[in-house]
Amino acid sequence: MRSSETRLFNGVIPFVATAEARSFRVAARTLGLTPSAVSKAVARLEADVGARLLHRTSRSVVLTEEGAAFLKACLNAMDAVRHGREDVVQSQKTPQGRLTVSLPLLLGRRVVLPALPRFLSRHPAISVRVVLTDRFVNLQEENVDVALRVGSLPDSRVVARKVRAVRWMTVASPEYLARMGTPSSPSELAGHHCLKFMLPNGIVQEWVFGRRDGSEGESFSQPTEAAVIMDDGDSLIDAAIAGLGILQAHDYAVEEAVSRGKLVRLLTGFDTPGPAVSLLTPRRKAPPKARAFTQFVLELLAA
Repeated sequence: MRSSETRLFNGVIPFVATAEARSFRVAARTLGLTPSAVSKAVARLEADVGARLLHRTSRSVVLTEEGAAFLKACLNAMDAVRHGREDVVQSQKTPQGRLTVSLPLLLGRRVVLPALPRFLSRHPAISVRVVLTDRFVNLQEENVDVALRVGSLPDSRVVARKVRAVRWMTVASPEYLARMGTPSSPSELAGHHCLKFMLPNGIVQEWVFGRRDGSEGESFSQPTEAAVIMDDGDSLIDAAIAGLGILQAHDYAVEEAVSRGKLVRLLTGFDTPGPAVSLLTPRRKAPPKARAFTQFVLELLAA
């Protein structure tokens, strides 16, 4: 900022108060200053702009032609600042403005985005920018208001709240099961076509199962031969629906397909907990738009 800009408002308030009151004494009383201090502030302003703004007499103060024009400009500027302050105050009371949310790919596409019209109809003054990524974004550096993440949370600089427990669900299409048969235990998967997910680090995700006897904390990995490997969860679900093989996925990703009969749950006695879904916000007071989205997500995932 240039030094001239730092002096931009020097003397403006004393000048406006004096011009409106037509008196240094009345202006001083309004501002809680002495008449001498107000007069000196106006004199410095006049020297700064290079023009006389007020005619001073023993009984009154009168605006010059330049002073009248400057007063109008000052009042317009003060109105703009006043409206700006009112807008900020109001924005802290009512959910409004641009909301930036970061969503993981599967959870975003399969759960949040289909429900987003309900959120926008509930809060018409909010517009939403959605970032779909499985990358752990830096909320503060990337100006993200709210993020949903699945799994571990490496960033301690955010406020994290667990919003949903996830379970691994094993599924296949009715057509595939009619053609290849239905496995009754994880060990029987060896003879089936398994659709597997490749993690961003290039490692193929192994399938995990719980003990049928319900032993707490007991889960095991079942090695299976992959018939198809993909790095996109949506495409894997589509492949399972198309009858290419058996898939293990997070429950939220396949629940709709199961409810519509496109996929069938398998090995239900061997289900095991998966990673948690957490809601993240920066370590600062969340604005109303972020609090509104947080409440929406809590309701959505609870359902």
